[in-house]
Amino acid sequence: MKAIAKFTMLLSLTCAAAPVLAGPLDKTSAVQLTQLGLGDDAIIAKIAADKVDFDLSTDDMIALRRQGVSSAVIAALIGNRYVAKIAPSLDSPDPMVPHPAGFYALQEEGRIQRMQRMEPTVSNQAKTGGLFGYALTGGLASMSIKAAIQNDTSRVPMGTQPKFYFFSAESNGDSSSAWASGANTVVNSPAELTLVRLTKKNGRREARVGSVNIGGAKTGVMDKERIAFTHSAVRPGVFVVQPQAPLPAGEYGFIYSLAGAGAGGAMTARIFDFTVR
Repeated sequence: MKAIAKFTMLLSLTCAAAPVLAGPLDKTSAVQLTQLGLGDDAIIAKIAADKVDFDLSTDDMIALRRQGVSSAVIAALIGNRYVAKIAPSLDSPDPMVPHPAGFYALQEEGRIQRMQRMEPTVSNQAKTGGLFGYALTGGLASMSIKAAIQNDTSRVPMGTQPKFYFFSAESNGDSSSAWASGANTVVNSPAELTLVRLTKKNGRREARVGSVNIGGAKTGVMDKERIAFTHSAVRPGVFVVQPQAPLPAGEYGFIYSLAGAGAGGAMTARIFDFTVR
């Protein structure tokens, strides 16, 4: 009779709590299952199958023990934490929410914020400047090498104090800290980016990315033309990126890949471009 009564009580509890026990266990369920006398093995198996939806503090452990929950069950509650899987978002303004790896601009429209994933603008064209001076001086004067990208403005409008977020593969649990950003190009950190102001010219935008004179060729953005910015970790694999000072209205871009620079030669530049209004 006692066995039948216990079974009836268990069945009643299970049916009444079905909506709760269908998901992760809560503390009340753990105590109830213990008080039914099911035994540690059965309760631990249930915890392993359904996980738990809470963290146990020291006070929680003491309270559970006083209600008869065994040390083995408490250990199982601690070690089987349920972690909800959140689908990656492309526009959530919260950097704690998973996002596909990439570079994002934080857009603000009134009080509404959203992330905009930025696609790189690619240039495979090199322009030269100062060619007359270079030729006139026999190479003593430098000739500039410029990467040119199409259109005279960006499709990513920003304010004078823009904010960006860098999400690596690590932010979504990948063991790698990098994300691929083009053929044979990998970015490991926002420290690899260079922020520059772009010059409008004849329906395109240009960035000075090298120079040539009699002493040789230099590749890369000149130090005096770099715009200082900061980057700090928000969580593993996620960085917030901001210019150190407000930016005047104009065209800008984060350059993260240069290849094939040379006077008259082909150049590939990848630039996350944006407009400050």
